[in-house]
Amino acid sequence: MTPNILLKQSIVRFILSWFGNIVLFILRWKVKGRLPDAKKFVMIAAPHSSNWDFIIFMMVVFKFKIPIHWMGKHTMFVWPFKGLLKRLGGIPVDRSVKTDTVQLMVDVFAKTTKFILTIAPSGTRSKTKKWRSGFYHIAHQSKVPIVCGYIDYKNKITGFGPTFFPTGDKESDMISIKHFYKPFSGKDAIKF
Repeated sequence: MTPNILLKQSIVRFILSWFGNIVLFILRWKVKGRLPDAKKFVMIAAPHSSNWDFIIFMMVVFKFKIPIHWMGKHTMFVWPFKGLLKRLGGIPVDRSVKTDTVQLMVDVFAKTTKFILTIAPSGTRSKTKKWRSGFYHIAHQSKVPIVCGYIDYKNKITGFGPTFFPTGDKESDMISIKHFYKPFSGKDAIKF
């Protein structure tokens, strides 16, 4: 990359970081915890109960200049938002087409030296107690850790919890991961 492009990118990152700080301050949200030093990991975003989750999450991403990627319904990626969502790390997923999304993401992890994939395990904003386990399989097969990212509307706190290394015993690991999320409330008072 040329020095001009690098300068423009650093200016954009600075502006977005400043913007994220200001918005979180105005909305009175606190951010706790810190990301691990790992270059690759899967980050859980839970509980997911509102479109506001995405906005708060993106302000945290801006604030800390986190180079994340996230998967979203392909129907979100339409003009005029398609380009912006992709620049913000969005990866469109068409759930109506049978594809092995887990394997696609495992391949991406294998080909990159730095990759952070964020997934909302509930897979929906609707009230549900059942989590999809794709995030777990991606992390386990890619041999990368899982970072517990959380949002708690009751206390207006968001942040990063523990880093969890999948053992291969999915049932036991999922119980441990979900236990971390029990105290947090989604916007619509969903508890896990």
